[in-house]
Amino acid sequence: MKQLAIFDLDGTLLNTITDLGASTNFALRSMGFSEHPLSAYNYMVGNGVRKLMERAQPDASPQVIDELLTHFRSHYDEHCTDTTKPYPGIPELLAELRDKGVKLAVATNKYQAAADKIINHFFPDVEFEAVLGQVPERPVKPDPSVVFAILNLCPTQKRDVLYVGDSAVDIETARRACVESVGVTWGFRPVSELRKACADHVVSLPAEILRFLESRP
Repeated sequence: MKQLAIFDLDGTLLNTITDLGASTNFALRSMGFSEHPLSAYNYMVGNGVRKLMERAQPDASPQVIDELLTHFRSHYDEHCTDTTKPYPGIPELLAELRDKGVKLAVATNKYQAAADKIINHFFPDVEFEAVLGQVPERPVKPDPSVVFAILNLCPTQKRDVLYVGDSAVDIETARRACVESVGVTWGFRPVSELRKACADHVVSLPAEILRFLESRP
């Protein structure tokens, strides 16, 4: 039986793309750059906010990226819950996992302050063992350091861990950490990306994750 389920945040637990896109467009607009349609951000997010700024303005210097980040964070810190919402079935899944005795954690490339605010806002009654976002001293996913940090906080055999995410970044993170992966199709990336990344499982509904609670030998 799985003892710990680690979830990605953006595109897995919550649909955050409109708020992320709006804040990026605010940063671009603040510095006189052209904005992007919100639909374009599905393929820009996933590797942390600095990489998001670099993808939004690929010719910018490191100094300009720093300025864009400042504008982004000032806007996102205030507006990160404006249109964000849990995906259908996620609150019920988290409750059922807890009822079954499965511990919960979040591993995200979203910067830590925003991750904390969003989780506390949308899941105030969910007991997470850890919510670990991007911090300067830890590499972003797909580096597996965030998974190892969670396992330090919540010691669990790797065979008893399930990692759930919506992108190739997540599947690669799970592979590097040597834990079982579940790719979800309701997020920001197509199912073809998940299959190409060799996800152990692919699901289209949150409740389907419950099928994979039996640990592999």
